[in-house]
Amino acid sequence: MFQLDFYGTLVAASLVLLLGRGLVTRVGFLRTYNIPEPVAGGLVVALVLLVLRGLEVEVLFDTSLQTPLMLAFFATIGLSADFASLKKGGRVVGIFLLAVVGLLVVQNAMGIGLAKALGLDPLMGLLTGSITLAGGHGTGAAWGTVFGEKFGLASASELAMASATFGLVLGGLIGGPVARLLIKRVQSPAGLESEKPRVPKGFEQPNKERSITPFSFIETLALIAVSLLAGTLLNGQLHDTAFELPTFVCVLFVGVVLRNGLSALGLYQVFEREVSVLGNVSLSLFLAIALMSLKLWDLASLALPIFIILAAQTLVMALFAIFVTFRIMGSHYDAAVLAAGHCGFGLGATPTAIANMQAVTQRYGPSQIAFLVVPMVGAFFIDIINVIVIKLYLALPFFAVA
Repeated sequence: MFQLDFYGTLVAASLVLLLGRGLVTRVGFLRTYNIPEPVAGGLVVALVLLVLRGLEVEVLFDTSLQTPLMLAFFATIGLSADFASLKKGGRVVGIFLLAVVGLLVVQNAMGIGLAKALGLDPLMGLLTGSITLAGGHGTGAAWGTVFGEKFGLASASELAMASATFGLVLGGLIGGPVARLLIKRVQSPAGLESEKPRVPKGFEQPNKERSITPFSFIETLALIAVSLLAGTLLNGQLHDTAFELPTFVCVLFVGVVLRNGLSALGLYQVFEREVSVLGNVSLSLFLAIALMSLKLWDLASLALPIFIILAAQTLVMALFAIFVTFRIMGSHYDAAVLAAGHCGFGLGATPTAIANMQAVTQRYGPSQIAFLVVPMVGAFFIDIINVIVIKLYLALPFFAVA
């Protein structure tokens, strides 16, 4: 067994990103279907590690950097959001929320229905629904503990982690192909809501060169650090209260307050280009570490009935994005990018959604409304709505304990 320390893991993550860039550049299939670079490189490494494990060689990574990178990414999302832009996206956010709620309901109905049809505990169906797919590893771990302790469901936590891992992988794989299929239906980006030339912003084109000075870098780094500190403290204050929220939501909220508060007081204007650079670096490294440290053998160990449910959920996500999300969002280019993002956090997590959209916009052109709507819904609203939907399902007579 080989244990890589903090520095070794950072080197490995950097190499994964370089590998992903090389693969997407040279392999036509990956480029054609808009597979994000961290996903391409990370999955290759995860597959190599799976083979090595079969040869009784195991490589472990130091994942202590993973959470800070994720929080830094959400801090930059908050620092990139100004109230003027949020007002513009109000109606679109509301419509997209309807699509999100619809998917949560469908995912749980599908999971419970298939679980009963396959002779499994309906709780397993709920655990392979919106809890782990839209909710991700954090929500899955929380509800897995509840299902194990309160409902007596055996191996609930293990099933939750394996299901969330499955969703993270597939969420990063199907977003690009879905967007490509939908974009074929759109004549050109000129047929969008606005006929004015679109100027890419922030996270839309992560590879664009930007002028940065050492002092401005330190200023932006300080804003991110304050967001992390204040967001973590806020999360601690809200813990075990009716207003408890995930840490990343608190960090994002602090970022929004900082950005708009400093601007309103005339004290400081956030350097958006620099924020996007640091955000994209954090996002790429986070995904690289998350994907290269995937334990694919956990997926291989899933019982066939559970694998059937998760495979069906993946198909439902793709069909929902194509026939529901794309259509209600307007059936144009922005809607196609939103559909790719929905695949990302509908099966995996918000960072996966951003990576999906970046892969699409780097090839086909910017979509400012998508990069406004998806982070807001994926960070602020989905966790709150998901809890409500899950509790409504738990009130059904399928379950012995309400």
